[in-house]
Amino acid sequence: MEFHLFNDKVSYIFRVLEKSHQLEHLYYGKTIKHRDSYDHLIEREVRPSCNLYEGDHTSSFEHIKQEYPSYGATDYRYPSHMITNEIGSSITNFTYQSYRMIEGKPPLNGLPSTYVDDVNEADTLEITLFDHILKCTLILSYTIYTNRPVICRHAQFVNQSQTNIQLNRAMSTSIDFPDANYEMTYLSGAWARETHVENQPLTKGIQSIYSSRGASSHIYNPFLALKRPHTTEHTGEVYGFSLVYSGNFLGQVEVDTYQVTRVTMGINPFQFAWNLKPNESFQTPECVMVYSDTGVNGMSQAFHDLYRQRLVRGFWRDRVRPILINNWEATYFDFDEEKILTIAKAAKEVGIELFVLDDGWFGERNDDTSSLGDWFVNQKKLPNGIPGLSKKVTDMGMQFGLWFEPEMVCTDTEIFKKHPEWVIQTPNRTASHGRNQFILDFGRAEVVDYIFKMMDDILSTSNISYIKWDMNRYITEPYSNNLHVDQQGEVFHRYILGVYNLYEQLIEKYPHILFESCAGGGARFDPGMLYYAPQTWASDDTDAVERLKIQYGSSMVYPLNSIGSHVSDVPNHQVGRITPIASRANVAFFGTFGYELDITNIDEDEKMRILEQVSFYKEKRELIRTGTFFRLLNPFESNEVSWMIVAADQSEAIVGYYKVLSKPNDHYYRIPLKGLDPTQKYVIEERQTTHYGDELMNVGIILAENYTDRANEFWSKKKEGDFSSKLFVLKAISD
Repeated sequence: MEFHLFNDKVSYIFRVLEKSHQLEHLYYGKTIKHRDSYDHLIEREVRPSCNLYEGDHTSSFEHIKQEYPSYGATDYRYPSHMITNEIGSSITNFTYQSYRMIEGKPPLNGLPSTYVDDVNEADTLEITLFDHILKCTLILSYTIYTNRPVICRHAQFVNQSQTNIQLNRAMSTSIDFPDANYEMTYLSGAWARETHVENQPLTKGIQSIYSSRGASSHIYNPFLALKRPHTTEHTGEVYGFSLVYSGNFLGQVEVDTYQVTRVTMGINPFQFAWNLKPNESFQTPECVMVYSDTGVNGMSQAFHDLYRQRLVRGFWRDRVRPILINNWEATYFDFDEEKILTIAKAAKEVGIELFVLDDGWFGERNDDTSSLGDWFVNQKKLPNGIPGLSKKVTDMGMQFGLWFEPEMVCTDTEIFKKHPEWVIQTPNRTASHGRNQFILDFGRAEVVDYIFKMMDDILSTSNISYIKWDMNRYITEPYSNNLHVDQQGEVFHRYILGVYNLYEQLIEKYPHILFESCAGGGARFDPGMLYYAPQTWASDDTDAVERLKIQYGSSMVYPLNSIGSHVSDVPNHQVGRITPIASRANVAFFGTFGYELDITNIDEDEKMRILEQVSFYKEKRELIRTGTFFRLLNPFESNEVSWMIVAADQSEAIVGYYKVLSKPNDHYYRIPLKGLDPTQKYVIEERQTTHYGDELMNVGIILAENYTDRANEFWSKKKEGDFSSKLFVLKAISD
């Protein structure tokens, strides 16, 4: 039996093996014409190896490309799953039982996932396999979207025996590619320098990205891509893999000595062991796979469209986001109601729509050493409480937002003193702190319910339309006082399920609140979070130059309207760099856009510039939200950076160009554009010049001016200096 999932963009083919009844992978890539049989794609030659069947010298799984491989029965590579039974064996044999086709895409219980609004948007194939010794069912799920180059995979294990089994590895996807002629692209970094793009040729052995920190992390994003060596941003083949999950993950590429490349992605098996009791099931997260034959940018556009339209959900999915101002870099912990209202009033005067009160409004929180977990207002700072302050802000005609860090606790708090057992820590070991705080065990339902009640008490009595949900440290000494000794390998996964649960409770009661996730910046910028929070604070680094790399890297997977981006003060608080306010805005426009500065402490010239920036973004934010994004010049390879966004109907575009360091006597620069209608005439509004789309895409925007017979004017013009930028708005016009 064979299965061919296909649309006009992608094909995915696998079959049931005749003897073993396991699944053999045959093809994944550009759409090929459907036919009755693909037996001719089977590759079998006799090779020195161990074989499953006596007398059969081509039955080694070491040389068969598989769908969801196991270890130990002639395959020595890393497997997709590993289960230990009651006698200590980890050998499995899941054989084909049946399949079923489902119109649409079923949701995952307790986990985020992509979805459909209409069942005609996708079809789902479920393959049921069974291990007769373990008496365990394995259900592999494949969803193919009708009009997208997207296939989504996940797996479910069901224990149908009378004894416990231990699931030690449960990946969401596994694919064996027939060759290793690829480069691996991934996003790496650290606090304040997240999502830097890395590329490396595949080599024999293991190459991987991962997190064991309890969050997807600053270090690696749960995304990788395989691209051909000559693939560019806009040409060539790319396979993208993105995990819809916010906890410990593993993305691994293994190249064997026969050049077969195995890609696996899912929950990190390190520090993972799930005790599966009789009649219980375990659901893996979803892995979204994108195929592109139009380069890396084509892959990114497929992720953008899917995640913007069918991962983000609810009230804010199809709405523009308000322009906000956050008080953090303006005041840090040092504020009172008068100061906050003064900032809000000044922000309102320039057209900003949302004021966000950040850390420091609760308990005795005057620095980062206390009060997390005591979510009651500090009456010394805010005598009218959050209800009174939020009313005063909304009476100005602004929206009001509030910062929380729900997962954390400090030792001086009421919750810690009453329930020290609610903290994740290992008995008789030192409990490490991070930013003077500890982590609540969100794997315990009573902890989640307690935090929900405290947040609900504030939300139900105040005019709050936005929440910034922060998380400023990773898990150490993982151990739950609530779990049996044989369940301690479940701590990390149960924790993130608890985070999802709290989000779900809050969204259900307050569907109109806009959530922005944050984790010391971008430590949980992942698809799992986007399911609950439509936008993520990409980095605590607000420097415009650093943000070029951070936002460029984020755009590999995430749509612009999910990337939290603000204009901050100078000298920048993270790197000390002084950049023009125009450049700061020209970078931040390509995201959710907002401000993080003391607007009461700027001169009239800057205030007018902010007024103009706010007006511009309001006019263009629908285009930025829904347009097609193109990366043009790479900040990791060049002193110049460029990108653009094009309206779906190609009637308008915005081009951003950034030059990090000024150079003397430099060469001429041009920016060839992408995505325009080649036959359409466009006006560049800043220049009032007209050009056809084909000219703009093949010749480009010429940045140099023509100074023929104007030499004196050239020598007297003002130099742009470092950190300069230009913004070009293109509009289609009739001939």
